[in-house]
Amino acid sequence: MATLTEILILHGLLPIEVLDTLLAGDPADETAVRALVAKGVITEVQFAKARAAQANLPYVELADYPVDRLAVARVPVGVCRRHEVLPVLIDGNRLVLAMVDPGNVFAVDDVREASGMRVTQVVAERSDLLAAIGRYHRADGELSDLTSTLEEENATAAADNASFGAADHAGDDDAPIVRFVNLLVSQAIQDLASDIHIEPGEHSLRVRYRIDGVLHEMQTAPKSIQNGVISRLKIMSDIDIAERRKPQDGRMTVRHAGRQIDLRVATLPTVWGEKVVMRILDNSSTTLDVRALALLERNFEAYKTAYSKPYGMILITGPTGSGKSTTLYTTLGAVARPEINVITVEDPVEYRMAGINQVQVNVKAGLTFANALRSILRSDPDVVLLGEIRDHETAQIAIEASLTGHLVLSTLHTNDAPSAITRLTEMGIEPFLVGSAIDCVVAQRLARRLCDKCKAPTVLTAEGLTGLRFSFDPELPLPRIYEPVGCAQCSKTGYRGRLALHEVMTVTEEIERLAVARASSADIARVARDQGMITLREDGWAKARLGLTSIEEILRVVA
Repeated sequence: MATLTEILILHGLLPIEVLDTLLAGDPADETAVRALVAKGVITEVQFAKARAAQANLPYVELADYPVDRLAVARVPVGVCRRHEVLPVLIDGNRLVLAMVDPGNVFAVDDVREASGMRVTQVVAERSDLLAAIGRYHRADGELSDLTSTLEEENATAAADNASFGAADHAGDDDAPIVRFVNLLVSQAIQDLASDIHIEPGEHSLRVRYRIDGVLHEMQTAPKSIQNGVISRLKIMSDIDIAERRKPQDGRMTVRHAGRQIDLRVATLPTVWGEKVVMRILDNSSTTLDVRALALLERNFEAYKTAYSKPYGMILITGPTGSGKSTTLYTTLGAVARPEINVITVEDPVEYRMAGINQVQVNVKAGLTFANALRSILRSDPDVVLLGEIRDHETAQIAIEASLTGHLVLSTLHTNDAPSAITRLTEMGIEPFLVGSAIDCVVAQRLARRLCDKCKAPTVLTAEGLTGLRFSFDPELPLPRIYEPVGCAQCSKTGYRGRLALHEVMTVTEEIERLAVARASSADIARVARDQGMITLREDGWAKARLGLTSIEEILRVVA
């Protein structure tokens, strides 16, 4: 049998000159090849393909492979995770088994015994196989089992005239209600959800996850477990468990796959009970590279010029859930240096950053945005991040801070960038102060990103593009636009992940004069466009041309 290194060389996966980098000893030693993977000389995929060729077995990519769920069900999840294997197909009386290590005879024996079938092997790359195990051995089955268990407990408790709730199991990690809540949260994190909605209904408790900006119903539980689930979440979030008549806010921290993840929790009384919404704040998925915000080159240069100044105000505008906080924190990551003092005032603190002084607003204790901002200006800051401008007092202090040598970053709720100027004027800020203080306004929306695996080009006519106000040169071939298709990797949605659409307006002398004259947002927008501002829709069209998103998605998020 050929050695792994010989296979790698034969298939052009490993140049002969890198043999010198192998560890001393037998070149066929798998440890030596793993050392090459660790050094980045070869990839995990190349390693897996070499293993498949050495064993004379097929190599499969499970992201695209039509996995048969009946085959998956033949082997317990514990066996799959222990041996890093996954049954993918039933071929007659044989079970096709995807493996990381095709030489693992113990895994083959265990699968043969568990399934009662003969086993045929194929080879998969490790991270691809582990992701597939996560997809096909989801927590749904266990959630359904726990729901049944909880119903039985409720029936028993009712028969005994006993009360049932999370408080009964507060210290018991194996209690069904605790496991049920833990599974809901861990499954949401695994599915890359941004929010978890737990919604009481007349006859059931509905659970929905917001994935890529769209809500998906994941679980329906019986009404009888509602109080236990909500009480458990309140205990975890340090929320008053006895108060059910008014909205409350809290925060919890959970561990998932070896990392800590914060969740912001809000309760809201409804006619059928308290609704709970949890925002998942996963720091590990937040990059601090401004380039990763997907700004077009013109927008990036304008924005970089603004945040590179030592003073002035930058506003990020958009509706709730449009990625404003991510843009702010990414900008902070770009400007924060050891030689400057950065202080934030937030409600709540969403992402915790090393080297940044973050202040949590506490209205009950009298620490409002305005009070906190007034205090931190006496703490010698260079850069101030203000979570949101909500009222005249906060806006006034923020404007004055930007005019006295501080770089101020904040958010505002407006539909587009030019409207931010008129919104501050409507808050009672003097127009000449608004024009002088603001350097740049960025409006943004989040659109779903097309799945790279399955997106397909679509045919559009010139008339159709003109009707959409899609700018194109009639003298040139029509731009290539892609549409969603759907595959296993994107859960048949056609989209995977999100990207931001931006409208970056630099406040020039002309716009400053319009602000002082109390011009309308339409007049300001007209001048800004004449000076090169790219509108949200135009930015969306540009990203559709690049194959990043679809026309339907742009029309969904931009008016």
